[in-house]
Amino acid sequence: MQGIAYWIEKHASIHPDRIAIITEQEKITYKELDEKICKAAAYLFRRLGVKRGDRIAILSQNRLEYVVLLFAIAKIECIAVPLNIRLNMNELVFQLKDSESTVLFAEEAFQQMAKSLETESGIEQVVALETLTHLEEPLNRLSYEINENASFIICYTSGTTGKPKGAVLTQKNMFWNAINNILAIDLNSKDRSIVLLPLFHIGGIGLFALPTLFTGGTIVIPGKFEPAKALSMIEEHQATVVMGVPAIHQALLKCPSFQAKNLQSVRWFYNGGAPCPPELIKAFVDKGFLFGQGFGMTETSPTVFMLSEEDANRKIGSIGKPVLYCDYMLVDRQGNEVGTGEVGELIVRGPNVMKEYWKRPEATNDAIRDGWLYTGDLARADDEGFLYIVGRRKEMIISGGENIYPLEVEQAIGQLSEVQEVAVVGVADSIWGEVPAAYVVKTEGSLLTQDDIIDHCHSLLAKYKVPKQVVFLDELPKNSTGKIQKNRLVTN
Repeated sequence: MQGIAYWIEKHASIHPDRIAIITEQEKITYKELDEKICKAAAYLFRRLGVKRGDRIAILSQNRLEYVVLLFAIAKIECIAVPLNIRLNMNELVFQLKDSESTVLFAEEAFQQMAKSLETESGIEQVVALETLTHLEEPLNRLSYEINENASFIICYTSGTTGKPKGAVLTQKNMFWNAINNILAIDLNSKDRSIVLLPLFHIGGIGLFALPTLFTGGTIVIPGKFEPAKALSMIEEHQATVVMGVPAIHQALLKCPSFQAKNLQSVRWFYNGGAPCPPELIKAFVDKGFLFGQGFGMTETSPTVFMLSEEDANRKIGSIGKPVLYCDYMLVDRQGNEVGTGEVGELIVRGPNVMKEYWKRPEATNDAIRDGWLYTGDLARADDEGFLYIVGRRKEMIISGGENIYPLEVEQAIGQLSEVQEVAVVGVADSIWGEVPAAYVVKTEGSLLTQDDIIDHCHSLLAKYKVPKQVVFLDELPKNSTGKIQKNRLVTN
């Protein structure tokens, strides 16, 4: 099998002058992109001394060099470890140590943090991502026969231990995710997809950056998300596909320039990462736009379900039907398939499902059983086969497309000596979908305040994981066995 970098090489040979990437500063043709990838791969291999299977971490906002580096890593069969720039030092150190990354590429804005990470995590080399901009490497192609099951990327996602797990995706996974997305929304070489989701998330990579480049289309990279700038670039570069989470769509809609811009080039506004409020969908539909939803997860590269163009306005609230090369079932706790209209756990299988959790064989075996990935999400199907997510068997909070596991937040709050008990749950939020809320029982005589807890969390956790509200209770609701009843906290 040819690796994903071959896509760019092939397009460069067929239509070298076609535009592959547009940024605020420049337009890059497929020929230029291919040359940059080849030089970056040679730099990694010859100058930095990396070898097959080495983990290479990336700490950066969206930019051209990020895409170049991802393809260069794939070209020499190394493994990318994208780091969430919103994480704090402790969280970043954990992921670097867990992945045993040897090289960290960081853009200039994060160089100081990168140097601290080098000291704390055992990283062998820290390199400025901007180094890849004007490499003087000779344009000698490195030719590798890529193993289709070779690991390509480790994307960290929260787990039941409260510590993130690294979902290992292969180049084969990314190939099939591209095929599924292309077929689902008819992506083609005329499309221009704007990349508003961060490339350190699988959504930014798989929806729809890589699939668009697979077709020979163009991706538009605005950099840091700013609604006015994004709308200007959509208009200027005639973007056809706009992917976002609810918070992004809300920000675009509320931006004063939304009405003034000519957005008629957009054939799809597409939502993922978290359920989209029906009123937000309706706002786009009322303005004459097609607004689609779908379902995916880090472990599935990510796309599993999509709502087709013809059904987008008819089935508002549905995640659609499975993409072509992915199967699903809804099962009860005994693993039996449930009937139409009944709620069951969503399990999926297909060539887009991850290889494993990095160094977590037990977690891998728990998640993937007999070839099926157990998602932990609860769903029902209507009589036409359209799926609707109704909840999560696990307690994951999804806030603006970011996964938050309550146990991690509870453990942080529990470090305070004046906290007797704590429970963290997700509460509805009109902008972010959900936000974390903490319910706390203080020790007797404690003068602990909400600000004390929030300040403490800021010192340990990424900002989006910090509870947006703290409620003090005399006791937490529990069942007869002493287990905290979080559903009662949400209800009340």
